[in-house]
Amino acid sequence: MKYVLVTGGVVSGLGKGVTASSIGVVLKACGLRITSIKIDPYLNTDAGTMSPFEHGEVFVLDDGGEVDLDLGNYERFLDIKLTRDNNITTGKIYQSVIDKERKGEYLGKTVQVVPHITNAIQEWIERVAMIPVDGKEGPADVCVIELGGTIGDIESMPFIEALGQFSYRVGPGNFCLVHVSLVPVMNVVGEQKTKPTQHSVRGLRGLGLTPNILACRSTKELEDNVKEKLSQFCHVPAANILTLYDVSNIWRIPLLLRDQKAHEAILKVLNLDRVESISSIVREPKLDEWVARATIFDALQDTVRIAMVGKYTGLSDSYLSVLKALLHASVDCHRKLLVDWVASTDLEDSTAIEAPDAYKSAWDLLKGADGILVPGGFGDRGVQGKILAAKYAREKNVPYLGICLGMQIAVVEFARHVMNLTDANSTEFDPNTKTPCVIFMPEGSKTHMGATMRLGSRRTFFKVADCKSAKLYGNATYVDERHRHRYEVNPDMVPDFENAGLQFVGKDDTGRRMEIIEIPNHKYFVGAQFHPEFKSRPSKPSPLFVGLVAAASGQLDRVLQDRCNGHAVPAKHLLSNGSYTPTVHQNGHPKKLANGLSNGTYYANGNGVHA
Repeated sequence: MKYVLVTGGVVSGLGKGVTASSIGVVLKACGLRITSIKIDPYLNTDAGTMSPFEHGEVFVLDDGGEVDLDLGNYERFLDIKLTRDNNITTGKIYQSVIDKERKGEYLGKTVQVVPHITNAIQEWIERVAMIPVDGKEGPADVCVIELGGTIGDIESMPFIEALGQFSYRVGPGNFCLVHVSLVPVMNVVGEQKTKPTQHSVRGLRGLGLTPNILACRSTKELEDNVKEKLSQFCHVPAANILTLYDVSNIWRIPLLLRDQKAHEAILKVLNLDRVESISSIVREPKLDEWVARATIFDALQDTVRIAMVGKYTGLSDSYLSVLKALLHASVDCHRKLLVDWVASTDLEDSTAIEAPDAYKSAWDLLKGADGILVPGGFGDRGVQGKILAAKYAREKNVPYLGICLGMQIAVVEFARHVMNLTDANSTEFDPNTKTPCVIFMPEGSKTHMGATMRLGSRRTFFKVADCKSAKLYGNATYVDERHRHRYEVNPDMVPDFENAGLQFVGKDDTGRRMEIIEIPNHKYFVGAQFHPEFKSRPSKPSPLFVGLVAAASGQLDRVLQDRCNGHAVPAKHLLSNGSYTPTVHQNGHPKKLANGLSNGTYYANGNGVHA
């Protein structure tokens, strides 16, 4: 097993996750099998109890693991399925060591950070690296490890020590350290400054780790004299100093690495440049699909506007997977995505009195959208605003997609305003409601928060063959999607809902859990109890998101027909001729796409995406 460790310095938020993912993409394109591990130095056992404002979204895996959002980057970029153990936290490590101590497995030894914690970290890495994640048998060839935080963080110290020991244990030729650092440009003089990176590398070396490759984040490409200076002071060959400068979209980052021969530098450090001792055949990276997708994205002209109605709209990372799924679907439908963030509290009547300008702005955004999306969430803040958004979408025939809570509030709204059950509610928000449309799951826990929800991949069976959802999934009889919820639609009220015109087109194997709702005579009104965004991939967009964007851009009938007939998704048609500077039509005339970068800026941490 070969290991690539990605660390970060100077400041957080440089995009280590995207960098680690992109390194994996380039190595995979060379013919290697890749797996990934994310190390988070916080004491939480997992990300499940953390606020989205605190740490961004909680990404859910097939096995029910609630993990860091960077594992979502790994899965989307590499098209793999990771496990909960691919996310290492301080809490997990200490818990495992304390459990062993309580069982007497240390034979009376004094349990210390070194060697017991550091050994546990190394053993965890070696064990998890051997787990296949790409659907094939046997271990991968390379494990890409990302260490969260920045060098010098006090909570990272046990991991730094463990990784220093680990690099010595596995030996030269099996370990490559890529250090992501910042090279700022001072606006006053316009000069790229190397001192922050010098200090960061010096700190890293002082802790026992020496970088083999520097990945420098900057607004523009590094100048040659800057590379030479970094090489001299950081003891890294100039050929191993890469620039991750701002590009037009996230899919160009693997291309940046390829163009700067990052794969050659990594393969050389890992002794894979000429040795054929592994199962795969190392070759020049083939990234034709990435080139085509990035070029198509830059050329998109026609827009589709989606209103995202939620309560964590102040931090886009809170809905990162939803944004990515929308992006995948919009490219699939040849539309440039525009997302309007609508704080659900701003739609409520109380805001009209307290902050009339915010109220008007929120409703203007909602009414100007081509489609409305209400994502998942917890707690009662902003729920009334989400209900009003669902009501507007239903009454005005605006395409709507509700995810998890977004489905539940659509059910509550339907009960209140179609079935005239004015006191209808979820017991999450009113435990004493006389009309409980949404109830607490029987097996849930009200005393423990962590990992007590319905989590992970569960099967949904389509009960209505002629529904939009089944067609979007290619007339499938069932689908496996990931869940994360404590409340569910009250099964005792389902017959009343169906008599009133709300269809429950997807249910679990027992028929008691409602998974997908639709309003048949609506342009597109779909709610899913599961989270379809977690399995969306650039090359395989989530069907329900494709349905939303297609309906919002007037393409739903064609998309449904294509999927029912088993045709390739529309975005792939541009790739079929093998051209990577494809031709699109603008105002009826062919327009050749530019090879260079287009408008807009994509920052490696995801904050600058067009949405």
